[in-house]
Amino acid sequence: MSTDANLEPANGRLSDATAGTLAVVVGPSGAGKDTLMNLAARHFAGRRDVRFVRRVITRDVDAGNEDHKSVSEADFEAMKQAGAFAVSWEAHGLKYGIPAEVADELARGNLVIANGSRSALPHFQTAFPRLKVINITARREVLAERLMARGRESREDVLKRLERSTLAVQDGYDVTDIDNSGTLEEAERAVIAVLETLVRK
Repeated sequence: MSTDANLEPANGRLSDATAGTLAVVVGPSGAGKDTLMNLAARHFAGRRDVRFVRRVITRDVDAGNEDHKSVSEADFEAMKQAGAFAVSWEAHGLKYGIPAEVADELARGNLVIANGSRSALPHFQTAFPRLKVINITARREVLAERLMARGRESREDVLKRLERSTLAVQDGYDVTDIDNSGTLEEAERAVIAVLETLVRK
């Protein structure tokens, strides 16, 4: 995740949406966050009390491993000015927004799961009174192997970036760390177990 995110303040609409819980999933590149979220969404498909957020992102609709709403930068800015986002931020040259409509699901007492960023957590905390952070991690050598397999960076660049980064979430949040260094099935079970606990709260 970028540490230079341009964060926007939360939309005040969500201040009363305290019945439900917002679970934000974060983690470094290569940890398998998107894959695990897709598996969890499949597990909870059809559950009316569990909702996965469809983010608004300024990237092509076919890019990445996430079902998102693709918009231009101009449209994103217009939506932001109109109060369409509960939280918005910028990372890796892209802009991300969490739709303000999640307040409706939270008001019903539902569990809402969003794909987030560690750098944006202060604003998630402000926007969502009941916030749970799920931090997907992996050992640095595992992250390095996965990132190098993408072929976007050299081994040296990957190792330098990992040395500079932290895999932990700073204090002050309700965090569960899930290590995805082993099998995908193990991490999937761990994520689902955490979310099931949140549904029952």
